[in-house]
Amino acid sequence: MSFHSTAAQLATLAAEGEHGGNHESLDPLVTGGAAFLILLLLLWITTRFNRDR
Repeated sequence: MSFHSTAAQLATLAAEGEHGGNHESLDPLVTGGAAFLILLLLLWITTRFNRDR
């Protein structure tokens, strides 16, 4: 398999996607908000364990 044929197959595969990969039940606002809250929780936990400052 050459690089050109592999790239052509990947381009064909990407062009066939109709839905864009998003699931109907995943709301971007809820997903982003949950990720933000999880990161804030991890930041808080990290700062609690960092007692040398």
